[in-house]
Amino acid sequence: MKDTSVDSLVIGSTGLIGRWLVPELTRQGRRVALLSRHVQTRAQEYQDWMAALGGEPRHLVFMEGDLDAPRLGLSPEDEASLQGVRDVFHLGARFAWHLPPEVARRTNVEGSRAVVELTSRLPARRRLVLIGGYRIGPRLDATGSVIPAPELSFSGAGAYEASKGLAHRVALETAAQLGVPITSVHPASVVGDSRTGATVQRLGLGDTLQRIHAGKTPVLLGSAETFVPVVSVDVMARFLAGVVEFPETRGQEYTLLDPATPPLHELLRWAAKRSGRSAPRIALPVSWVRWLPERLLGTAAESLDFLDTARYPVEPTLALARRMGLELPPVTTVLERWFDFLRDTGFSPDVDRARTASMTPR
Repeated sequence: MKDTSVDSLVIGSTGLIGRWLVPELTRQGRRVALLSRHVQTRAQEYQDWMAALGGEPRHLVFMEGDLDAPRLGLSPEDEASLQGVRDVFHLGARFAWHLPPEVARRTNVEGSRAVVELTSRLPARRRLVLIGGYRIGPRLDATGSVIPAPELSFSGAGAYEASKGLAHRVALETAAQLGVPITSVHPASVVGDSRTGATVQRLGLGDTLQRIHAGKTPVLLGSAETFVPVVSVDVMARFLAGVVEFPETRGQEYTLLDPATPPLHELLRWAAKRSGRSAPRIALPVSWVRWLPERLLGTAAESLDFLDTARYPVEPTLALARRMGLELPPVTTVLERWFDFLRDTGFSPDVDRARTASMTPR
């Protein structure tokens, strides 16, 4: 790649958040390098996606790379072409249940370390934006005071969640050592576009809604206070694109979620009603069902770790969003459009369907 005019680098551009962030960046006139595996086979599809979402495909530069490879698989020539990059957005991670710990460590932890190291070698760097997750960011205790999230270990949590927590810690430590300016953003469960409901994944809360829709959820897990917050993917993209424009966000952490998200049981009863199903009437504490085999749970046992009652400090994030001119859309509308999109696609969202939906806002 010979073009040296790129000013942004996005790692994880083909994932859910990346597919909305990259069009947002190009709409702002930024020229974006995308680091991805098998990049040439994905280029045309990605350009079509960009055009459908109102992005500027001509502002894209595709680069072959891999979080699992030494120095991200980039050659000295590749790195030389990134010398003008000001902002690096690290969205990449391996996300799945039942990940082998060594795989989660290699991709999520060591890959994040390599991203920080790469950023330290970019002379024009302004900011590294690191995507974490709301459960590894700060939270509120019973008095409303902000406290850090408990540290997770591979022996006490699923490999995905444990690796995300460790990756965040390693990235912050490495950035401090190498003098890399960093901002952490911790998203809630990222759901569909607030305008169309479109998404390209359902893993997590979407899987739970699928089971509700199919009538395969006989009981509700957790309590009436269990909270699985959401944020729409387009809001997430706009916040990420804007956060680098504020110098005071350097070194800060922001948790982005909609505090109006209904408690999980209320959300699932709403989904059952929208599906014409009878809502489950029995609720069981998570501690009662952890011993059950997954075939009876209907979900991965490690997903139960996400069912808690914690609440999170969001006002600093929402205040910053308002300074960007970004207001959260009504959460009921976001959930309705997302659920309808999932239902209309048979809970099998893909790029083609999401791209079509993006051209026909509800």
